[in-house]
Amino acid sequence: MLTVVKVGGGLARDAGDGALRALCAEIGEAGTRHPLLVVPGGGEFADAVRAYDRRVGLEARSAHWMAILAMDQFGWALSELIPGAARRSDLAPLPAGEVPVLLPYALLAERDPLPGSWAVTGDSIAAWVAGASGARRLVLVKPVAGLHAAWPPDGPPIARMTTGGLAARRLGGVDPHLPVALRDAGVAETWIIDGREPHRLAELLDEGRTAGTLVTA
Repeated sequence: MLTVVKVGGGLARDAGDGALRALCAEIGEAGTRHPLLVVPGGGEFADAVRAYDRRVGLEARSAHWMAILAMDQFGWALSELIPGAARRSDLAPLPAGEVPVLLPYALLAERDPLPGSWAVTGDSIAAWVAGASGARRLVLVKPVAGLHAAWPPDGPPIARMTTGGLAARRLGGVDPHLPVALRDAGVAETWIIDGREPHRLAELLDEGRTAGTLVTA
């Protein structure tokens, strides 16, 4: 079963480069056992776009595409940090044991499937990629333990909810468009897990469950 793994760019920013390197090592190891497709977040590269947008007042779609180019930049970094990684700009399968890291700009520019605004970030883009690639599972790896009823996080994460519940509650930690993107993509299950504990990803892939938040259709 193909799993799309979105690596949040905020992991290195919030938890340090060591946390990102540990996660990338885990992804490389897991990729030898499970078919994976890595989607990069925008991270500090997208933060630079946000800062520039605040300064000059870009049109929404210009900022949107600049932020997607930021995902490509982080994707280049991930392809260096993940053992066995290979950069891809399409959804064609790679040989077993290789971990494709998607550079999404060219693919999205060809199809333009999502609204152009800051409400759409790497979370929704990863959901679209999961649907387009036929993946049944999406994993959003973030520097938090899951989705929380309050933001900033306070207490344990919500263990399980539906896409409809996510839309109704508009919880922090994921982008506002994500419930719509998940519904349109038809992804069976979406997990939000803690990238500061990289073994969570291996546990999920090997056993089908882990700590975090599970969002079901």
